This record gives sequence, structure tokens and C-alpha cells, in this order.
Amino acid sequence: MSTLHVNVDAMAYHARERLLDRNAVFETFFMSEAPRLAEASHQMSRRFLDGGRLLAFGSGAASTDAQHVSVEFVHPVIVGKRALPAIDLGPEFVSHLPVMIEPQDMAMGFAFSSGEYAIAQALHNARERGALTFALAGADADYSFDRPSDDPFICQEVFEVLYHLLWETVHVYFEHREQGRDVGASAFLYPFLGTSQQNVEGVVKHVEDSMLQKMRELNRIRTEAAETQADAISRVAAQIHTRLQRGGKIVVFGNGGSATDANDFAIDCVAPPKGIQPIPAISLSTEPAIITAVANDVGSESIYIRQLIAHNRPNDIAIGISTSGSSPNILSALGEARKRGLLTIGIAGYDGGRIKSDQLADETLVVHSDYIPRIQEAQASVYHTIRMCLDDCGREAATYA
Repeated sequence: MSTLHVNVDAMAYHARERLLDRNAVFETFFMSEAPRLAEASHQMSRRFLDGGRLLAFGSGAASTDAQHVSVEFVHPVIVGKRALPAIDLGPEFVSHLPVMIEPQDMAMGFAFSSGEYAIAQALHNARERGALTFALAGADADYSFDRPSDDPFICQEVFEVLYHLLWETVHVYFEHREQGRDVGASAFLYPFLGTSQQNVEGVVKHVEDSMLQKMRELNRIRTEAAETQADAISRVAAQIHTRLQRGGKIVVFGNGGSATDANDFAIDCVAPPKGIQPIPAISLSTEPAIITAVANDVGSESIYIRQLIAHNRPNDIAIGISTSGSSPNILSALGEARKRGLLTIGIAGYDGGRIKSDQLADETLVVHSDYIPRIQEAQASVYHTIRMCLDDCGREAATYA
């Protein structure tokens, strides 16, 4: 079946509705959980000050959230924030956690679908050792959270916001306790802290309100994306669908948190939730040996172009995820992909950056925001919506050749 038979207008309608439907889920969840999250981040700040570490783990698509937690805490996006120790325990977390965990540590386990006994057991072991534990989702943890939705994609998006909020707020408590008077680079995010010393306990209610403001800002950004990008999302899905029918694959890449998003999108394609048709995809962000070899021998700008040259085939699709839209290694890879005839897609923040201004992609989906955590959260909604649109296409076409 050719892409001409795909109803692009209907797909755009469904893309818009899928994006908008998320807002009510986010509002309900964070209205309920903001008080606990404010207290949890306070406890985390104390543990970090006492030398604790955050150990994160998950399986399948949830493993990419453990990667995301690690990079956010170790390499903060707010200039001037210090690196806090966080570790992704990787696929062998069951055996690694008992060796690594210490009483002052924190353990965060991710599970979005059934059959995650190993996650629950690891959290139980961490709790018995005295660690502060987070179950996203699950039970038997100091902070347990139910799945906010039956849709694993939406569940993952909610939990991404959750750990972003914990990360942002930990820095507030951390610096408030340590410095007493100055909240540094976070001042513009938390004007209620001012410059005078306060009782930390009195900050909790203000932190709750700030968390809800951030969630509503994300809902606003997602609503704008629904209104302005739904048509482009449907076009992207239809074009990808055509390439997949001809034997192509998705090749996706990004840096930092966007690298974990690239990894997640590839897993969502190859090993999607139950009931969704698998499609071929690889993430160029999953190869640390190749990335470090190329960065060391040639330069960081070549880490993706080198892999793309090796892996590209006719009818492939190159998708670059970038919050700025101007990361040099993303630009070079998209430029090379275009020269080789691949379909090129950019998923960017801000105003689209150079991906859009230099027209390096056949389609550029832009999340209009200038704050990286909110950009990443909205981008997750965008690429998950693309994934569902591809499943709609696949059901129409019956199968990918």
C-alpha cells in the first residue's frame, strides 16, 4: 500500500488529540503528587550533602530513563549547578545494586509495564540497606508512584517530568541549606526564595507551587505543539512509513538527555509496548566505544556522521534530536544524511536552531521553549506521537516489507 492511501488529515487530527489528551493526565498526577515530590527532593538534598549517590535502573524502554537521570544529575543544564553523583546501573542492575548500594544512597527504579519483578526486588534490597527508594511505578518504596496512565508512553513522559522536577528542586534545597542566603543560578526559577535566609521547611509549599507552574508550562508548550505541529507530525509519519515499506530503517541520534531520547525512540520502534507493531530502528547514541573512539581520534563533531556513513542504506530515515537545534554533530550528521538521499527529520527546541534556519532537514518539528527540561519533556510527547502514527500507518498497510 502506498503512502498516497494514508489519510494524512485524519492522522494529523489524531496526533493533535493525542498530544492534547496528555494534559489532563499531567494535571491530575502532579496536583496529587507535588507535596510528596517537594518533600522527597528535600530528603534527597540531605542525602547528597551527606555523600549519598543516586543509583538508577530500569529495563527495556525504562532503562533509558535511568540513563537520563544519570546525565541530568551529573551534567546539569543550568550553568553554575554542581555535578551530583548519579549512576545508571545498566542492564545488570540486579547483581550490581547489592555491591554498590550504601545506606546514605538513593535508588530509583523504573518500570512502565507488567512483569517487572526484578525492579521491585532491587528496590526492596536497597530499602533494606537504608537507601531512600523511589518506585516509578510500583510499591514497596519510600516514594511509590502508581502508573498515571495505561499508556506506557504517557507513563514514561509523566515520570520524566517527575525526575526533572526532583533534579531542579534538589539544587534549590541543596544550595539553600549550604549557602543560607544565595540560590545562585536558580534565582530566576525560584524568585520566592529571594536573597534573605529562610527556614527550609517554609520553602516546601512554595516549591509545590513552583512544580505545578512548571507542569502547566509544559502543558502550554505541548498544547502549542498540538496546534502548530500536528500537520507536520502526520507528514513525517507518512514519509517515514513510505521509506519503511521500501525496506528502510530509522537512524536516530542526540546528545546528553537527547541521546537517551534517541535510545528510547529506537527501543519504542524495535520493542514497542504490547499491541504495537515493531519497526526497524537503531540509535547511534548507544555505542560508547565508537563514540569515544571517534571523539578521541577525530573529534566530537564526527561521532554521528562516522556511524551514519557506515550504517546508511537506501530508504533510511535520519532523525536528529536536539534541544538547541544547533549541535554541531547533529548538524553534520543530518547534512551527510541529506547528501546520501536519506529522509531527514529534525526534532528541536527554541526556534529550531540551525537545523531549521540552514534547512538541514526535510521536516523540522519545533518545540517552542527556551528551557531545556521542558523542551525534552515536550519532545518526548512529539516522538511518542510519531510512533503511534507509524503504528496507524502500519495497520493500514498490514506490514512493512
